[in-house]
Amino acid sequence: MSENQQILARGAEAILIKQGNNLIKDRIKKSYRLKILDEKLRKSRTKSESKILEKVSKIIAVPKIIETDNKEKIKMQFIEGKRLSDWLDNLKNTDKVCQEIGKQTAALHDYDIIHGDLTTSNMILSEKENKVYFIDFGLGFHSKRIEDKAVDLHLLKQALEAKHFKKWEKLFNEIIKNYNSKDKTKILEQLKKVESRGRYKKNT
Repeated sequence: MSENQQILARGAEAILIKQGNNLIKDRIKKSYRLKILDEKLRKSRTKSESKILEKVSKIIAVPKIIETDNKEKIKMQFIEGKRLSDWLDNLKNTDKVCQEIGKQTAALHDYDIIHGDLTTSNMILSEKENKVYFIDFGLGFHSKRIEDKAVDLHLLKQALEAKHFKKWEKLFNEIIKNYNSKDKTKILEQLKKVESRGRYKKNT
């Protein structure tokens, strides 16, 4: 680790390192896996995430990729701002922020990309640019399925309930109001089915 590098977070899958104005996502080697399998998985996930980031950068606010080795590291733009999970409850302009989340999620889904971990922990508010950035597409994938888009929204709703429980309903309603996907009606109908399956599992 060089002097101008700073570890920001260490997760189960990757280490996030700040280097100047850049962020390096370095996927962690897993000693419990066969070496050849571990290398293959890290390479495929790194390649997949970098491709998704490149595509979605054309339609929503995400960190720009600087370079990738297509093996385990992605160097991207470091976004100065506040992680929404820590700040959303205290913002004065929550409606505006939720409107932005709704619009960007709809744009993502209309592009047939599923975030896979759509939570306020994976969103950063840049007050300087007045933008909400979506981050961490490590679980992202391509899909045209209405079900997958509904599940993405379900994950977001659950995250709001857990992290912003005092006003999650107001927040989620504002997001949905601005979720203007071309398949909005179908996706919201499917969301109800996804939620009913969840309630059924809890009661059995």
